[in-house]
Amino acid sequence: MSAKKKSKTTGRKKADATSTESTSRTTRTRRTRPKQTRPATPRQTEILTFVRDYQHRHGYSPTYDEIADTLGISKVTVFEHLSTLEEKGLLRREKHKARSLLLADHLELPDERPGCIPLEGRIAAGAPIEAVENREVLDLDSMFDSPHGVYALEVRGDSMIDDHIDEGDFVVIENRKTPSNGEMVVAYLEDGEVTLKRFYREKNHVRLQPSNPRYEPIFVENIEIQGVVIGVIRRVN
Repeated sequence: MSAKKKSKTTGRKKADATSTESTSRTTRTRRTRPKQTRPATPRQTEILTFVRDYQHRHGYSPTYDEIADTLGISKVTVFEHLSTLEEKGLLRREKHKARSLLLADHLELPDERPGCIPLEGRIAAGAPIEAVENREVLDLDSMFDSPHGVYALEVRGDSMIDDHIDEGDFVVIENRKTPSNGEMVVAYLEDGEVTLKRFYREKNHVRLQPSNPRYEPIFVENIEIQGVVIGVIRRVN
């Protein structure tokens, strides 16, 4: 075999090896790419949420026309969004079949987070309920959002009963160390006890005021504030 032929053969082998290596890298990249679980835009979220709610109510999927009419957009726009969502693996469509939208099992919608509760209406004591036409949620994460971070504590005792906080309630605490006068705080005392009281900074001391006339206020000079109450959660038995 001539040197020229050997060179060509060697060149082909190198090219084949490079091609194989490149294909292998591409394949590995495709295999390890995580699935998209959430829609990328508000409109995509709106469409997927409508499809889900429609399926729950009727037992089958809406048509493109029903989606367009409900959301106030064109049928062409609906088709474009559904095509994008199908490419991303967030839904499937059966060709040439009406009402064939199937949501992906791994789909995650914003109102399905653990901290969200469906909001079905608004009611005043004694008055009929006001229907909520579009699905809404009570988003506890957003309601109690704080740049300081939040946590919850279960209440023991009834010293704050006049503030409608009773034993067994859960108070939501903002992890803030600088309360204003009158705010309800989690206070760490010098004797190692932690108490829930209203905070008042006075001339030479701090007054921790209970909301129950059966309890006396606590006066302290040194105190560590561990947080400020921003909400109360109660389960009614």
